[in-house]
Amino acid sequence: MLLPTLREEVLKANQEIARRGLAPHTFGNVSGIDRSGQEPLVVIKPSGVDYATMKPEDLVITDLDGRIKEGSLRPSSDLDTHTLLYREFPQIGGVVHTHSEFATAWAQACRPIPFLGTTHADYFHGPVPVTDPLTEAEVNEAYVRNTGAVIARRFKEGGLDPVALPGVLVAGHAPFAWGKSPMEAVEHADVLEYIARLAFRSVLLGAAEAGLPAYVGQHHYLRKHGPKATYGQK
Repeated sequence: MLLPTLREEVLKANQEIARRGLAPHTFGNVSGIDRSGQEPLVVIKPSGVDYATMKPEDLVITDLDGRIKEGSLRPSSDLDTHTLLYREFPQIGGVVHTHSEFATAWAQACRPIPFLGTTHADYFHGPVPVTDPLTEAEVNEAYVRNTGAVIARRFKEGGLDPVALPGVLVAGHAPFAWGKSPMEAVEHADVLEYIARLAFRSVLLGAAEAGLPAYVGQHHYLRKHGPKATYGQK
């Protein structure tokens, strides 16, 4: 069986998004990538399979063009989005797609999550971006692949760093998040939902969407992620 260790990690990550309430029913998927061999290989959840009953051998392995290398089940219907993100963002090792409630609400409103507080700044170095809506041509041509393309375009055109902003809202759809590993991607998806909920409530209470002063956000982000970070243990 190919990539047994990564299979286990991706399985646990998929089960974790269900356990954390980020993916009701089977509305979500996690993948991981192994870049160590002659060709990168992606391990991804099979489409529509319940998280609780899923086994390592159920996971599907593909190349970056979506060709199945091992597995008897159909891969996630979001496979082409995952593979495009791995091609465009070579720094990442795991991708998560969820339909978590508050992040999805911001996505459906086609609004970025404003940079309102230090909780946000600890993980996202600025507002959580939202993509442009897909055009009719993009939907009809290759909806899933073009979902990845609008994400990549938003980051390229905005000069955004996918490491400093490890997640995005797809307009009218839902969030994607990523990280160095599948489990880090899950952590970012969980934080994304938490700050989406905080921002929703803060805006209802009258918070100005101009948000946190840049110097405060910079300080909080760098104390956790900068070269002289003071958060946590060495």
